[in-house]
Amino acid sequence: MWISWAATAGLVAVLVSVLYWQPILARQLDEQAPAAVVIGPAADVSSEALASMPYFQVEESDPYLLRRPETHTIAPTRPRSEPVEYTVESGDAIFSIASKYNISPESLLWSNYEVLKDDPHSIRPGQILTIPPTDGILYEWQEGDTVETVAAEFEANVDDILSWSGNNLDLTNPEIDPGDVVMIPGGEREFQQWVVPTYSVGGDGVLANLPSGCSATDGVYYAGAGFFIWPAANHYLSGNDYWSGHLAIDIAAGLGMPIYAADSGVVVFAGWNSNGYGNVVMIDHLNGYTTLYAHLSATNVACGSSVYQGQLIGNAGSTGNSTGAHLHFEVRYLGGFLNPWTVLP
Repeated sequence: MWISWAATAGLVAVLVSVLYWQPILARQLDEQAPAAVVIGPAADVSSEALASMPYFQVEESDPYLLRRPETHTIAPTRPRSEPVEYTVESGDAIFSIASKYNISPESLLWSNYEVLKDDPHSIRPGQILTIPPTDGILYEWQEGDTVETVAAEFEANVDDILSWSGNNLDLTNPEIDPGDVVMIPGGEREFQQWVVPTYSVGGDGVLANLPSGCSATDGVYYAGAGFFIWPAANHYLSGNDYWSGHLAIDIAAGLGMPIYAADSGVVVFAGWNSNGYGNVVMIDHLNGYTTLYAHLSATNVACGSSVYQGQLIGNAGSTGNSTGAHLHFEVRYLGGFLNPWTVLP
């Protein structure tokens, strides 16, 4: 035991000695160190003190890279938690605006019912739309609402509503006042569809019992083959694609560009439509298919006349609810809507 205590005392003495003498020895070494060597025109240094280095001289003709400092810092893109406002411009469409803000077109319509009334064709330049920060519904809280009832109404998750940062809710006591606008992430509801009813040819010709229906005038009809061509010279979109709120595609077509029948058939509607379609031509292809061409500046066929595939039926325009010239093209089969991409070559 005594030997152990003696060894411990010795180690303590050594550590204390090191701590005491270390700064003193360091100062003495600094005082004895030679002065720093200055290399330059004003320094008189012997050649023995310098390392042997090759002489470097830049020639003006040598290529070089000039890098200038970048004073502007690009901040990384972060998800939004708050809604923003957007003013509709000429040429805009629900699909293009939604794509610009990385949300679904349905979310854009759902969050702007007071402006658009669920009708993508009602968009007009100058309108101010509210862009939700994520897919879902911006909902104005009503008297008597609870988080549970609102989540059930819009098929959403209660935790998603409570935890959404933009809602600024206290998780321990989530109080929401009537009139507050709350983001319902992932929420959805049904649309009120605004479409032209399907007109068709019956056994005695074109049905005339629907509003604006017409009767057959030609004795010979061209039945469609079921293979469609593009109704315009351009084969790309300018505006809305096909989605649940827009059961058609908007084909790029400048004002006055020719529009052709996608297949043979009978014209069952040709004229003005008050649901926002403007000038419309609808063709029954006599094989279950019907096509519709909207926003035309002019129509070149009469209701009840027979047309063949590729025949000029009108000119592209921007009539009705439209922010720019294009062709609104629909394909229906047995009264139901088809995605035109599935039948166009």
